Amino acid sequence: MEVSGFLSSVSEWLGEYGWVAQVFAVVLMTLIIGSIVRRFVRHLVARTKATRVVLDDALFEALDGPARGLVWVVGLTFAAEVAPAADLAGGQAEYLIGYVPGLRNLGIIGMLTWFLLRFVKGYEDHYIEYQQAKGEPADVTLVHAAGKLVRASVAITATLVGLQTIGIDTTGLLAFGGVGGLAVGLAAQDLLSNVFGGVTIYLDRPFSVGDWVRSPDQEIEGTVEHIGWRRTVIRTFDKRPLYVPNSAFTKISVENPSRMSNRRIYETIGVRYDDVHRLPQILADVRASLQHSPHIDTSQILMVNFNQFGASSLDFFVYCFTRTTVWAEYHRIKEDVLLHISGIIEGHGAEVAFPTRTLHVAGGVELAGVPPFGEPSGPGDGKVR
Repeated sequence: MEVSGFLSSVSEWLGEYGWVAQVFAVVLMTLIIGSIVRRFVRHLVARTKATRVVLDDALFEALDGPARGLVWVVGLTFAAEVAPAADLAGGQAEYLIGYVPGLRNLGIIGMLTWFLLRFVKGYEDHYIEYQQAKGEPADVTLVHAAGKLVRASVAITATLVGLQTIGIDTTGLLAFGGVGGLAVGLAAQDLLSNVFGGVTIYLDRPFSVGDWVRSPDQEIEGTVEHIGWRRTVIRTFDKRPLYVPNSAFTKISVENPSRMSNRRIYETIGVRYDDVHRLPQILADVRASLQHSPHIDTSQILMVNFNQFGASSLDFFVYCFTRTTVWAEYHRIKEDVLLHISGIIEGHGAEVAFPTRTLHVAGGVELAGVPPFGEPSGPGDGKVR
């Protein structure tokens, strides 16, 4: 009798509280499946790193967190539905459990949104790294702009779907958003002008990240570090960050020296008037030297011509373009060209002129107490000073 009574008590307890074991089993299975999914996805990530395809790297790296999150969302909401309504929260559990399907749907939407955002961001980074590794130029500005647009579209779509899932009519919300958007637009004209300025930069692409830009209209010069929706960050040459609203670029002229095809050498050099008969051969040798230089682009304009009779020199100018556009290398080439021209002038027995002045005075000049030049300066010394 005692044994049968004990068994009946256990059976009654299991019948009343058996949901605890079921919930425990569901949570345990969720933990096990989440661990398996985590290991499987990380194994796929390691395998895809050995390939040269950008898409699979971004796909499986983005799947790591959201996949485990999806398992937990489904597992926990299923465990909540297993529990009997009458034994939880003082009889109010049935009302609360009614929200579980909606919460599950929101969780699934959240995990999917998280995955898509991670995937788009990962694909941006991997694509840029892959292009740079191949030595091919990647338009970083365009890639980031496209990524921002896709991520914004994903976030807006997920928000609307989530609101629709929990029973909020998005039609009225969109209508209200249209009216409210007009009011917000009037109140935030500067912000919107900066946003549209950023869109203009992305579409016209007058410069990209890493370009050296400057404006003759304002004191803006430096290297572009970041192009955002509201402002652009430019690092000046003294290493200070300069934050420029994007709307400014729709009103000012912007020069992009990074996209120049060549750099120009334009110098004026003078020789002495005494070397006028040597000047034609000097010009011919300088011209021939530039035409045979591997650093000078002879497909561009190349001029070496006598220019003017200066105040104390015969001036000729050198006008040519280097093949390189790198600033430091350009100055090294320019230094070599100028020193070589100096050597050509000296090789012809001429000299580079420097400012001089000859003063002619009619009748000569006699200073008080000083005899005229050529006469003895003292009694009987016979010396001329």
